[in-house]
Order: sequence, then C-alpha cells, then structure tokens
Amino acid sequence: MWKEHTVVAFVGVDSMARWIQRDGVENIIARMIDQLEADFKRWEMFYKIPRVASHTPIGVIELMPTSDSETYSFKYVNGHPSNPARGYQTVTAFGVLADVDNGYPTFLAEMTLLTAVRTAAVSGMFAKHLARKDSKVMGMIGSGSQSEFQALAMRHVFGIEDLKIYDVDPAAQEKVRRNLEPLGFRVQICDTSDEAVTGADIITVCTADKAQNKVLSDRQIDLANPGVHINAIGGDAPGKTELEAAILERGPVFVEFPEQTRIEGEIQQMPEDFPVVEFWKVLTGKADGRTSDDQITIFDSVGFAISDGSALKVCRDMTAGTELQDQVDLVADPDDPKDLFSMVNSLKPVG
Repeated sequence: MWKEHTVVAFVGVDSMARWIQRDGVENIIARMIDQLEADFKRWEMFYKIPRVASHTPIGVIELMPTSDSETYSFKYVNGHPSNPARGYQTVTAFGVLADVDNGYPTFLAEMTLLTAVRTAAVSGMFAKHLARKDSKVMGMIGSGSQSEFQALAMRHVFGIEDLKIYDVDPAAQEKVRRNLEPLGFRVQICDTSDEAVTGADIITVCTADKAQNKVLSDRQIDLANPGVHINAIGGDAPGKTELEAAILERGPVFVEFPEQTRIEGEIQQMPEDFPVVEFWKVLTGKADGRTSDDQITIFDSVGFAISDGSALKVCRDMTAGTELQDQVDLVADPDDPKDLFSMVNSLKPVG
C-alpha cells in the first residue's frame, strides 16, 4: 500500500505533450519566464556546480543538480549530434524535484519536450532584458528541434512574426515553415546564412555539431540591424562553439553560471579572465544590461540547472490536480524505517 508521502507525481511523454498542447507553448513560456526571473533573482540562495558530464567521441550524458533551502532538483540529459541519422533524438532528458527536508523525491517528469520549452523561455528572458525593445525581425541559423520554440518565445516577448531561417538541411527548413506558418509567422527560407542575418534584430544560432565551428562570423554582424542581440544557444560542451571569437569582443557577453560557461560556452575560446556579466546581476540591479540602442549584446547560453528546476516547478504546478499527473511508487518506505528487509520478507512466496 502506498503511503501518501512516498507517492511521486509523474508527467510522462504523452502527458507532457498534451499539457503543452492544452495550455499552448507561448502561455507556458510566459509562466516559465516569470518563474525563471523569480529564481534568478534568488540566485545567491542556490547551491550551484557545473553539470557533471560523461563525454564520449559521439556524445555526452550529463547530470545537472541544484538546490535551495527547500527544493532539490536535477536533470539527466544527453547530447548526441549523430543521433538523428540513426533514428534517435539528439537530446533526451528527464528530471526530478525533491524535498530538501527529507530527501524524498516529489515530482518526476520527462524533460525532452520540457527542455525545449525551457531553453526557449531562457532565451526569451535574456532577450526581454537585453534586446532592443523594438525588435521585429529574427534571423535563425539552424532549423532543428529547438527552432519553433525559440520563435514562439521571441513572439511572446516582442511580437516578432518575421523569421528568416537558414540550415544546411533543406528538409529542416521546410519543417520550420510547415510548423510555424499556420501559427501566423512569416517564414523566409534563406539560401545562405548571410541572407538569414541581414536586417535581423535578433540572431539565434542553434546547431548540433560537436565541433569548434564558426557558424556565425564577425563580418556577418554588420549585415544585421544596429544594436543586434545575439542569442547563441548551441554551445553546451567543451570543444563545441558556433561564434567566431571576434564576435565576443563586439559587446558585453551575458552568461548564466560563469564556471560552467567557461568550460562549455562560446567563451571557452577566450582567456580565463575574459569579462562576462552574470545575468542574475542584471535582474537584481547589480549590473547593467543593454545601455544603448546601438549596443550589440550577446547571450552565451549553455543551459543551467536552476532553469531546469524552474521548468519542473512550472510543469508541476500547471498540471497539478489534473489527469496529466500520474502517481508512481518510487520510494521504498517500510513501516519501520530501520527494517527495509521487512518489505521483502513480508511477501508471500510465489507458486
């Protein structure tokens, strides 16, 4: 018999998809940005370490833990760029919330879909405070699984509906157009990355190749509108970059957790003392964000555990009390806390 305090709420893949469809990506992103801002403002209250990564030549598997005085969270996530060619997703994930008081898990959820929404919400939050308020055109290099979510985040924040996309895979470009045009976007498929960034107010770069690439070159920044905001979200591992290093000298670079970003982000290309701005300081007034309309701003995103905890809390709260949450018997908790063996010994023999 389950005890009330050992039952763990669970949102699986089907329920996650139905929740996102029910409430809408933009509505969830809006709630998530609110939660992210609240948690980033409490940044100093969290226990923080760079994610624990297990690297192989073909990918990485990572654990991303954090906690405050009440809630512990972690995410399990992989990144395998060659997976789509083999019929698998590049990224899969699941996550857990737990009670710091007793260590018991309280909520378990798939996080492949949830991470896509979370990543877009983080981009939206950074852009909300760093991009020009009159941003109208988004240029996107990379048309993978994150593309639609990123576009919806920027529409929520700025009302952006003009999207210029480039990808080396024409089928991926068509996929984005097929998914977004029915939602009211004006999608322009571009033949070159130059074309995609020309006249852009926000440039999002999101590619999967685990290599030191120059997906966006320094000279291309001059093709964009003055004061462009660069949203570099593909970097998430040592040896994986998307921006030419000179771009990082163009304006202030904003990061989540410097200790992790210096290992995995675009700034791994730079000296260890290269200056960055921790974004939580912008939200709390301890550091400047954008200071002029013609300033170039850069978000060097790698994804950090606090954001995943925020996403899990939003999912938990928005699905609470509905059929979207199941219950799983995850915690072994005998009547006598010192007698775990009793749970086995009390079972009737089979046969």
